[in-house]
Amino acid sequence: MQSPAPDLSLVIPLLNEAESLPELAERIRAAIEPTGYAFEVWLIDDGSTDNSWEVVRQLHWDDPRFAGIQLRRNYGKSAALAVGFERARGRYVATLDADLQDDPAELPEMIERLEAGADLVSGWKQKRHDPLSKTIPSRFFNGVTRFVSGIPLHDFNSGIKAYHAEVVKNVHVYGELHRYIPLLAKWEGYTRIEEQAVQHHPRQHGQTKFGIERFIRGFLDLVTVVFVTRFGRRPMHLFGGLGTLSFIGGFAISLYLSIGWWMGTPIQNRPLFHLGIMLVVLGVQLFLAGFLGEMIVRPQMERTDDVHLRETLEPGEAVAAEEEAAYQRRA
Repeated sequence: MQSPAPDLSLVIPLLNEAESLPELAERIRAAIEPTGYAFEVWLIDDGSTDNSWEVVRQLHWDDPRFAGIQLRRNYGKSAALAVGFERARGRYVATLDADLQDDPAELPEMIERLEAGADLVSGWKQKRHDPLSKTIPSRFFNGVTRFVSGIPLHDFNSGIKAYHAEVVKNVHVYGELHRYIPLLAKWEGYTRIEEQAVQHHPRQHGQTKFGIERFIRGFLDLVTVVFVTRFGRRPMHLFGGLGTLSFIGGFAISLYLSIGWWMGTPIQNRPLFHLGIMLVVLGVQLFLAGFLGEMIVRPQMERTDDVHLRETLEPGEAVAAEEEAAYQRRA
């Protein structure tokens, strides 16, 4: 029999963190139990090759509030988070890394900020205990993301975050997009995004999963997110704009060369002649790409099931309120 829905769901992806999990469970209990919140913990084993799953099993038998899901292989952090978000039942959902570098003691304050009106609270590791090979690329990445997204967060990749449940239910995370959940949330209308300075602990067990390939994939995913959020429902705005610029440039070059040809200047062997033709053809192709994109996304644009509502006042509620006001006036 399933237990009643808790106040808080913790989603924790893990990969080869068997040594850290028992202490992490103790820290979670010590941080959340004094608040009085009912909680559940989803430990998502993302294809570990050590005995992490056996530890998760033991934690579950010792404390049923700790649940686990074992993925068949290493799908990546975004996929693990998506699985946990789907299973989470709490009014609030929080995420942590399993390596003990995130402190669960920060969560009660984050939840208070959610109750005060924030949609999302992201942790900011002001003082990091990581090697320079990780911190320098991270600062560059965060600076670029902050500039592109317009969201004033210092640490987009922080593992510790807290959300209203509806945020994670309406944001689709895949690939390496877990870094950009604040940007995805903003695009879905959850604009009350706040930041909280959190304590960052040195790694005690295992090895970091960070590599230069993750930095490269993260940059490519940033391009993807910017395109999807800004032009995913209006591809003609991007392709049509680029096509217009290309076509105008090519037309201007062709007009200039045509005037020269009319005045007797040969144009066949001039590189500018080939550039003008190429720009005109490219402009037409970009226009066609924009039209095709519009035809593909039009059925989705005509639907409203992906339009998320903040609040609804039904007509009956307004009538009842007016009747109540009239009754008070008569009284």
